[in-house]
Amino acid sequence: MWGNWTIVSEFVLVSFSTLSSELQALLFLLFLAIYLITLMGNVLIILVTTADSALKSPMYFFLRNLSFLEIGFNLVIVPKMLGTLVMQDTTISFLGCATQMYFFFFFGAAECCLLATMAYDRYVAICDPLRYPLIMDHRACFQLAAASWFSGFPVATVQTTWIFSFPFCGPNRVNHFFCDSPPVIALVCADTSLFELEALTATVLFILFPFLLILGSYVRILSTIFRMPSAEGKRKAFSTCSSHLLVVSLFYSTAILTYFRPRSSASPESKKMLSLSYTVVTPMLNPIIYSLRNSEVKAALKRVIHRTLGFQKLRPT
Repeated sequence: MWGNWTIVSEFVLVSFSTLSSELQALLFLLFLAIYLITLMGNVLIILVTTADSALKSPMYFFLRNLSFLEIGFNLVIVPKMLGTLVMQDTTISFLGCATQMYFFFFFGAAECCLLATMAYDRYVAICDPLRYPLIMDHRACFQLAAASWFSGFPVATVQTTWIFSFPFCGPNRVNHFFCDSPPVIALVCADTSLFELEALTATVLFILFPFLLILGSYVRILSTIFRMPSAEGKRKAFSTCSSHLLVVSLFYSTAILTYFRPRSSASPESKKMLSLSYTVVTPMLNPIIYSLRNSEVKAALKRVIHRTLGFQKLRPT
């Protein structure tokens, strides 16, 4: 019945249209640079962790999955945002908006679960090192990664299907740079209280609950590290966790601020800035953090480059 009421055939993304054309051009160049760095950095992480035999531990298997997720997350959001800045192409079809929202939920929920899985991996490696090879064998790693990816399907399917079954009677201006749930649901001309309760439950399950699991894991990890007798052991343990902890802090701090604040406590512009942090900036920083702060990744990158250059030199001209 609601489908017959829906008269909106497309949406208009407000994006950054309130800014001057000169500032939008600067933002386009900035976001394009970030986008290219994100793609190249995450592809490089995937190639290095696949090609180098020294990076076959579970930590790098999960890191490779994280890079795939970050690439997908970026492809869902950034190209359309760049189009709104450079070509003023702010319209998005009803189906296009639903598709973008679906994959945003899918990659977002999967990343939350994968970050929790990576924290569990570090917990077992530091708190139970003798049993680590038995607990985190190939089968367990594959199952944990598959569960993280699969977790995105139910939340994306339920949320997106429910939202777009509501009637949209106009206006159709989405006050965001992509089709996120809160600005789209604000355009619905029906009672959305039950959906908002479900959305809050899903947010708790897929953002807050994994974050609490990560927090609990690191409490145990830090207590184990502080009990280590050798300074070298402490340094090595900290170095294997610091990159993941930094990535988690960047991702969850902005996501929690975005989805757990009351509607009236922040302006739409400040929400856009927070959304930029976890949709655009964090995916760029992840490969930088893991490569610059991880000596094994840096060493593997050098080996891959040397092998590639050596192969090129050996090829006949």
